[in-house]
Amino acid sequence: MLTAEIIAIGSELLASDRTDTNSLWLTEKLNQIGIEVKLKTIVGDDDARLEEAIKDSVRRSRVVITTGGLGPTEDDITRKVAARALGRRLLLDEEVLEWIRGRFASFGRPMPERNSRQAMVIDGAEVLDNPNGSAPGLYLEHEKTSVALLPGPPREMRPMFENFVLPKLSLKAGNLRVLRRVLRVAGMGESAIDELIAPIYSQYDNPSTTILFNNTEVEIHLTASGKTESSVLTLLDRLTEQLEERLGNAIFSFRGETMEEVVGLKLSLGRYTLAVAESCTGGLIAQRLTEVPGSSKYFLEGVIAYSNEAKKRTLGVEPILLLEHGAVSAPVAEAMAEGVRKRAGADFGLAITGIAGPDGGSEEKPVGLVYIALSDDVQTEHRKLVFPGDRHLIRWRASQAALDLLRRRLI
Repeated sequence: MLTAEIIAIGSELLASDRTDTNSLWLTEKLNQIGIEVKLKTIVGDDDARLEEAIKDSVRRSRVVITTGGLGPTEDDITRKVAARALGRRLLLDEEVLEWIRGRFASFGRPMPERNSRQAMVIDGAEVLDNPNGSAPGLYLEHEKTSVALLPGPPREMRPMFENFVLPKLSLKAGNLRVLRRVLRVAGMGESAIDELIAPIYSQYDNPSTTILFNNTEVEIHLTASGKTESSVLTLLDRLTEQLEERLGNAIFSFRGETMEEVVGLKLSLGRYTLAVAESCTGGLIAQRLTEVPGSSKYFLEGVIAYSNEAKKRTLGVEPILLLEHGAVSAPVAEAMAEGVRKRAGADFGLAITGIAGPDGGSEEKPVGLVYIALSDDVQTEHRKLVFPGDRHLIRWRASQAALDLLRRRLI
């Protein structure tokens, strides 16, 4: 199997509020054609460190892809540093320069002189067209390594890679195909899942299995390889079926779909409608549901009833329930679910109330205590849960549990 490295270039990627999504996308695409990504590196706008990173990567790997640093400004250093690292000259390509001038002319503007830097091409490299921006990419074979220099913006990088680089690498990779499948599990912990399914997946070298825990769920990553896509899918299907037999309805997603996408699809297929009443999650459930395109088919209304007065006034919660049981209780959660369902005229009412913290907890009702209720025209049920974590995690985990309660009812 060929190995690859990805180098993301730009000091902005080292900031705490930025994520290198290009590397994740490229890794998936490379894996699909049987190329394994062994290393990802983020390098700031530093000539010496970038030169060192490129020299090391071409020595170790058969495929090296850089993203970013192809713009016209002083800190766009990828071309010149890559040329130096590879021991090649950097030449002005007049055709590329005219293309850049023409692109500016199409917008009715003259080309700034600094953009001529983007017409500098590494000797022996193929220029990759960029209809979505002014920075052409470059591709070359250096000794035994394929090197691609791609722009940083995803809307420019992705079509350039798929149209020009991926076909070349597919030929180099040969017949091996690698596919990944992500199963998502709700309502179970990582160790409990592993205890159930380890006797199954440990019998397989292909597919390989990795279990990951994120904020709201456990993911089971299956990776299989083979000479054809159909043979790889057969391997994945066989193991998936065995895992489903063991985990049952706890698996809510077989292709990486989110909980809100799964719930939305089930509501849509059943032609059901939903209204939501939220206290501690402050509208998070409604936000997640309405992130899904087409949610207007099934999502009617969301109410954030944060105070006791709002619960009484907006949802019709009886004052005696709040007085006797408190806002964070099963009776109040059920009354909220029934109230929002009747208010909206929905098939289902989903409600949540709890203590997200960091303050407000007690020995009887600790931080993380959440009550979830679901109501339809036949019954109203509730769940009492206690979640660990900070305020952010408690709210997210509570929203996931609420959506999962609805998913299981829809099953």
